[in-house]
Amino acid sequence: MAEKDKGPVIGLSWHPTLPTLSSFTIKNIKIPDEAESSSALWKPNSQLVDGLFVPPNDPIKLNKLRKSQCKDTLGKDWFDMPAPNITPELKRDLQLLKLRSAIDPKRHYKRGDPKSKDLPKYFQVGTVVESATDFYSGRLTKKERKATIADELLSDQTFQAYRKRKVREIEEKNRPGGNDKWKIKGKQSRKRAKERRH
Repeated sequence: MAEKDKGPVIGLSWHPTLPTLSSFTIKNIKIPDEAESSSALWKPNSQLVDGLFVPPNDPIKLNKLRKSQCKDTLGKDWFDMPAPNITPELKRDLQLLKLRSAIDPKRHYKRGDPKSKDLPKYFQVGTVVESATDFYSGRLTKKERKATIADELLSDQTFQAYRKRKVREIEEKNRPGGNDKWKIKGKQSRKRAKERRH
């Protein structure tokens, strides 16, 4: 009864020792590396006692073992939200959300943390479900719906026109002057030419 009250022992695993057969040859068996030895399923023979894994007595090592075995979540206050696997599409969408103030010129967003350039570790992705009242006004058609935010922006005509205009403005601003900078065009050049002749 006393053992049941304590709960399960952390990291208790059994490793059977099989007798080697003389007719069996080892050819394509993968020997685990050091990175795999830290997993909870496989332990090297040096950590086994009579074929069983015994957790360390040191409380610091025991806490590290507990942390490595627990899932990576945000905590109880956030309903144990897990950290998702970041794919290239998700990474691109998160970067677009960080730069959302540059996407639409007429919308202004609260600035996030300007010092942190890294992406958030814990987040969830959802699907917006429109209500029946927004059938004609605020709904995206099936052609307009895309898998990612980047695809939606690239297919949006108004965003493309705004992006091209902004790129053109930046290129004109950063264009080197050359000889055109020193040429005076228009009526001023005619006046100066007359002054030089007289």
